Amino acid sequence: MTTSYPPASASPPPIAQIGPVAWMRKNLFNSWFNGILTILLVWLLGSTVINFVRWAFSLAQWQVIPANLPLYFVGRFPASQYWRVWVLVALLAALAGQTWGILAKTAPRLFSRPVLIGLAIAALIAVIFPTPPLYRLLILGVVLVVAASAWVGWQIGSKVPGFGKWLALAWAIALPIALWLLLGGFGLRPVNINDWGGMLLTVFVSVISILLSFPLGILLALGRQSTLPVIRWLSTAYIELVRGLPLLSILFFASVMVPLFIPGNIRLNLVIRAIIGLTLFTAAYLAETIRGGLQSIPRGQTEASRALGLSTPLTLGLIILPQALKVSIPAIVGLFISLLQDTTLLLIIGLFELLGISRAILANPQFIGRYAEVYLFIGLIFWVLCYAMSWGSRRLEQSLNTTH
Repeated sequence: MTTSYPPASASPPPIAQIGPVAWMRKNLFNSWFNGILTILLVWLLGSTVINFVRWAFSLAQWQVIPANLPLYFVGRFPASQYWRVWVLVALLAALAGQTWGILAKTAPRLFSRPVLIGLAIAALIAVIFPTPPLYRLLILGVVLVVAASAWVGWQIGSKVPGFGKWLALAWAIALPIALWLLLGGFGLRPVNINDWGGMLLTVFVSVISILLSFPLGILLALGRQSTLPVIRWLSTAYIELVRGLPLLSILFFASVMVPLFIPGNIRLNLVIRAIIGLTLFTAAYLAETIRGGLQSIPRGQTEASRALGLSTPLTLGLIILPQALKVSIPAIVGLFISLLQDTTLLLIIGLFELLGISRAILANPQFIGRYAEVYLFIGLIFWVLCYAMSWGSRRLEQSLNTTH
């Protein structure tokens, strides 16, 4: 017995459902309303880009940037001592490259295509950056140091499991070395911290405030969960009081009131007072972030550690706190990025960080009205710093991810 089939249809084959045209038809032009909305958005974005490019290449006066590069990056740091800043940059580049290599030790390839493209762009910027030829070579050398040290860290990290602990010690040693290079003393010419400014002051205040607020925030988070009523009440009162005040008022308090609480023969620099204000403010928010991480840890972890005979400090230090900090990494880094951005408020109390230096440059009669160029440049600097912190946070999360 034979089976009869209906005649084949003479209609054309269906349209291919792959490729960019099919994707646009499915996602951008799947209805008349979405099609009109897509056309309007493309027109708006295209006209914005075209106008920006026209302004950047024909109307903008970028001379304000190369003419004030030292002010942007180091403020009034003595020009004869710039070599100390370059030594510090080279040291930090080597440590940053090592850290990158350690965090990527499980990756099959360190220099993937996006990484190579990023390094090529960085090298191109180093070559075309409007600086003297010597500085261009130094910037290119910093890029090469980062790449080379990253490769070395990747090689060592994959073969020596405990190398990351020594790298953390190297970062800890780098801090006093950085202070020695920047402040001087012990064989180097002293440099007044009031002569710092621009990106140097912004990064210094941010890093020191982060290093001080992190342990203080942990102590406040643990204190708010303490079984001792006095410690719990004092921690709660501090956190709620500081979180109820704007940062600007705390900076004014630190700059004006802190000297009244210390002996008269001790004079705190304005930079130190600003660091105190930022540290106290950030620690309160950090404490609540870490407390949320502590509450996310199941109670069974604590009960299991007690069954094993561990004391309360060992339980916190070895079991509870590491897990809570790992869970809180995105929120913690978000707070640190906000701290970096909040350094722009230091202008109010008389410190010339990036925004303050920009205002001083714009006050120069030669550069009056160059607001767009100046603010675009410092906005780019802030974006690079914030993105570097965000990228480091993602890499740290991936390296600590034990759920797979």
